[in-house]
Amino acid sequence: MRPTPDPFTEALLARADDALVLGHRLSEWCGHAPTPEEDLALANLALDQIGLARALYAEVGAGSGRTEDELAYFRTDRDFRNCLLVEQPNGDFAHTIVRQFLYTAYADPFWRAAVGSADPALAAIAAKAELESAYHLRHASEWLIRLGDGTAESHARAQAALDALWPCTAELFEPEPKARLPDPVPLRAAWSATVDRVLARATLARPADGWAQTGGRRGRHTEAFGKMLAEMQSLARAHPGAVW
Repeated sequence: MRPTPDPFTEALLARADDALVLGHRLSEWCGHAPTPEEDLALANLALDQIGLARALYAEVGAGSGRTEDELAYFRTDRDFRNCLLVEQPNGDFAHTIVRQFLYTAYADPFWRAAVGSADPALAAIAAKAELESAYHLRHASEWLIRLGDGTAESHARAQAALDALWPCTAELFEPEPKARLPDPVPLRAAWSATVDRVLARATLARPADGWAQTGGRRGRHTEAFGKMLAEMQSLARAHPGAVW
């Protein structure tokens, strides 16, 4: 039976999984982005996320005796605690930008709040993550405005992506009692204000709140996640214990 970690470790693991999964999704754009500059930009965003995942996995592992590689490559899909939003397939470029925007509009105030943590290790991780998330949010916002207020086709694709991904956003704000991390619930107001401001400039309609897709924080993931995880873990599982 899988041991139940304390709420703080579980919350750290969830953020590490968010970062690793989003980083892998962004890395899938290498060689496929619409411009060479954006190819490099997405690769750098992916590296930022993977670096954050490593720092958080190191903290989780310090209390559990597990290494970063064990946490990243030798858990099953049911053991991952990432939110469903970050595991959604890339789709077209607009879909990736909308996913990035909706997530980073949440991650930026989260890490800014975490800078004030009483845990010195978490505060140090958050200080770096907040600087990166601020840039990630600016990058995604500028692209979303460009797509939404661009051609008829780019507007339609951005709106379609927004409508499709919106049900995954409610999970970002599920309460995490006793986690000792910033409470996601109050962050919804800042997220909502950012979303409304950018969507207005992008001439995109905010979808109505309704049915929400949740379960990622409890290990219930999409079929697409299982396929992504199998690819991401294949090399490490083929050569367990290898030193690079």
